[in-house]
Amino acid sequence: MISKLDTTVIAIGASTGGTEAILKVIQKLPKETPGVVVVQHMPEGFTAMYADRLNKICQMDVKEAEDGDKIRRGLVLIARGDLHMEVAGPPGAHRVVLTKGEKVSGHRPSVDVLFESVARTVKKNAIGIILTGMGKDGAQGLLKMRENGAFTIGQDEESSVVYGMPMVAFQRGAVIKQTSCDNIAGVLMDYLGKL
Repeated sequence: MISKLDTTVIAIGASTGGTEAILKVIQKLPKETPGVVVVQHMPEGFTAMYADRLNKICQMDVKEAEDGDKIRRGLVLIARGDLHMEVAGPPGAHRVVLTKGEKVSGHRPSVDVLFESVARTVKKNAIGIILTGMGKDGAQGLLKMRENGAFTIGQDEESSVVYGMPMVAFQRGAVIKQTSCDNIAGVLMDYLGKL
């Protein structure tokens, strides 16, 4: 019997100030948390080092995503710099697909590309989190996630280094719960506890 938590996917997107914001959120998550996929705007080469750093600090396993990696409980997959990351496959067997693709919203990896794929494949079993960052990457994708039944969280202005991406997502009605970076893990765990 597959538990609801085995088919849940948590998608996180961030840009400027995001490396520390992502750490603050993931550091508080217990080992058995549903699989997490992350797009942080970063150049190629830096994402592997960032994943290694998080892996040393967090209870969950953290690694730079490779094409075909299975999304599972207890694992965080960080999108590789210069490659888009999408979620594919059926519930309980979701995996990531990495592609070169054109830049979207000026970025590769793009948060919109990740969130839109999650909206399509994971639908209501998804949770979307948009963190600090410049511009609007992720806002449209988060809205599609919400429209498909996902629970969505946005970082608030006070705790954002740059209140760009979360602000646009909030203005577009993509965010169900807006809160400080320090509270996001708690809001997430409360929601997961009700599944």
